[in-house]
Amino acid sequence: MVSKVLDSPDDPSAAGVDDGGPSEPAEHRKLLYATLPGCWGALVFACLSFTPSLLPRGGLLQGVVCGITAAIGYGLGVFAAFVWRAFADRSARRPGRRSWSVFLVCAVTLFAVAFAVGQYWQHQIRALMGVTEYSVPLVVLAPVVAAVVFCLLLAVGRGVRGMYRWSARRLDRWIGRRAASVVGWFLIAGLVYVVVSGVLLGGLVGVANGAFSLRDTMTPEGVRQPATSLRSGGPGSVVPWDSLGWQGRSFIGAGPSSDQIGQFVDHPAQEPIRTYAGLASSEDSESRAALAVEDLGRAGGFQRANLLVVTTTGSGWVDPALVDSFEYLTGGDAATVAIQYSYLPSWISYLVDQSKAREAGRDLFDAVYDVWSKLPQDARPRLFVAGESLGSFGGETAFSGEYDLRNRTSGTLFAGPPNFNTLFREFSDRREPGSPEVEPVYKDGRTVRFSNDPEAGIPPAGARGTAPGCCT
Repeated sequence: MVSKVLDSPDDPSAAGVDDGGPSEPAEHRKLLYATLPGCWGALVFACLSFTPSLLPRGGLLQGVVCGITAAIGYGLGVFAAFVWRAFADRSARRPGRRSWSVFLVCAVTLFAVAFAVGQYWQHQIRALMGVTEYSVPLVVLAPVVAAVVFCLLLAVGRGVRGMYRWSARRLDRWIGRRAASVVGWFLIAGLVYVVVSGVLLGGLVGVANGAFSLRDTMTPEGVRQPATSLRSGGPGSVVPWDSLGWQGRSFIGAGPSSDQIGQFVDHPAQEPIRTYAGLASSEDSESRAALAVEDLGRAGGFQRANLLVVTTTGSGWVDPALVDSFEYLTGGDAATVAIQYSYLPSWISYLVDQSKAREAGRDLFDAVYDVWSKLPQDARPRLFVAGESLGSFGGETAFSGEYDLRNRTSGTLFAGPPNFNTLFREFSDRREPGSPEVEPVYKDGRTVRFSNDPEAGIPPAGARGTAPGCCT
């Protein structure tokens, strides 16, 4: 990427960190250059980008993530060198050829190892999640995508620096050097914020929505419109099949049959009920929730013994293993309801549609609870709530805390909650002394319990009290 170093190794002006005052750029300075501290920072962060997350990442997404993190690392590396020079009270020194040779050898070796280990981790996650999609060409292209994204972000950073210098030079004529530096930074920071949060972000979200909405009009291979009235989109349903979206049709068109459940429980089983409302089913979250609950009532969901409210992930996905297990364990005497709130994958949806996840979780549970609470107590189904990843983020929004979970549900399962979940953080931070954060014990497991491996048991062992209201 870099053929020649044309500036000081950690010159702040070379990487977007200025010394505080406007200055004319050197005539010999070219576009392609890099500083050694910045490159070390980029290398470290690029390697860290291959660490696993909750869900598997494809080659294209991995390349984008790697490029973004490398750009962040480059900036931090340059800034760290700038701070070090300030404390050491010395000027920047140009690195020798040997320094660059050592870096290149380390970069090739470390990046190759991180890439290989990262692919192994992704393979493990795909196996655990049952994901079969895997594109070798996209994986091979991931480093190329990362390099392109990194260079683009670096160019943007230097463009911002150039605008700052231009504005500071103009202001210097009127208010002096120091004031021009400060005012110049404020002006450029404001301009960048307006462009990124308004024009750029809005444009990117529009493009992403358009791309993912096209997929939402398709139907997964092998999925057929249900012939039973117990499913949304089937005979008598108030939710049209075409409005369910890709994930909604996948959810409604799948699941175990009564015969399969009967073989598992060794006695005759009922056909489970599933209802769903997609983005195209209604205009807003509240009306989609009302429509899904109306369809739930039509199908007889409130007459079943067990009712599950699921908050989906960003794209509207419902974990089939979650609902299938619920239906098997209840002998088919179960109903499940969910709604879609975005076309976008969870990692994008959290950045731009965070409020929609909260609205969907709250609106759907409130709509279900409104009908459920008006039923005679001896005729109410057991009420359960579930969510995975961003779905847990939206699902917990309907509850204020431990007692609310216990009083309004028969059980709650939040799998893989992100660290920004409000209740998850509250329960983790207030765990009993001596219990680890990875598997905390909260109030002796009276209501809320955590587990990293349910097969090994859910701590604390032998705890008494009510059944867990939330198992994470």
